[in-house]
Amino acid sequence: MYDICCIGHITLDKIVTAKAIKHMAGGTAFYFSNAIRNMDVRYKLITAVAETELPSVASLRDKGIDVKVLPSAHTVYFENIYGENQDKRTQRVLQKADAFFAEDMKDVEAVIFHLGPLLADDMSTDLIKALFSRGNVSVDAQGYLREVIDKGVHAVDWADKKEALKYIDILKVNESELEVLTGIADIREGAKVLAEWGVKEVVVTLGSMGSVIYADSIYYDVPAYKPTEVVDATGCGDTYMAGYLYRRVKGADIQNAGEFAAAMAGLKIETSGPFEGTEEDVMAMMERVVS
Repeated sequence: MYDICCIGHITLDKIVTAKAIKHMAGGTAFYFSNAIRNMDVRYKLITAVAETELPSVASLRDKGIDVKVLPSAHTVYFENIYGENQDKRTQRVLQKADAFFAEDMKDVEAVIFHLGPLLADDMSTDLIKALFSRGNVSVDAQGYLREVIDKGVHAVDWADKKEALKYIDILKVNESELEVLTGIADIREGAKVLAEWGVKEVVVTLGSMGSVIYADSIYYDVPAYKPTEVVDATGCGDTYMAGYLYRRVKGADIQNAGEFAAAMAGLKIETSGPFEGTEEDVMAMMERVVS
């Protein structure tokens, strides 16, 4: 039995910023796994990559991460382009990987299953239902709201949302994803609607403006922790959720878990690549004055 099992593709990422162009592994699976690996938690990753990208899996295993690899004809290939405002990016998908199915997870038990789809057809509602019957289901909504047209990533609504959300305990969205899902620009009203559709904990990340979590008719306002330098925002949302789910599975309340997650994300943005710090590093960040 694991505390947390993350399901998602490791990607090939081309990251373009004002300072540099870098090629590296990426995706929710990559950033989440690196961020949580030094925490006191029983953790497993289930991913699917092409044979050519098995070295990326080997590097995760070398760090002590328990990884189950599913075969895929291709590996997801993303291009992320950032302007001066690191809260915004332009994406292109140059290659797609095979989808995940409930059959792939039958031998893994976990307290929380965290799903990090990158594209709308990565994980079906049937998979969500199957995992919901076995544990708590956490979902990052971003992939369900992405449609690829001529390699460009375009925002679309989640076609099956009303059915799927009934089987999701924790849903992570940013403000634009929240508006796409609900048609409501107001953060609090939108979060309330998602809860009415079945989600128990709605986590809304707002980049440098912090985050809002809605559960049991209560809004939790979580401040952002200001980085010493803004270097690379790629993977900040995944890092936030690694911190949040880690603290929740260890018994922390929502406010504490949110603040720990925000501090972890603030540390991550200070460097290019994944967060690889410790719980002590995060606690030290939480002692800083918030932004």
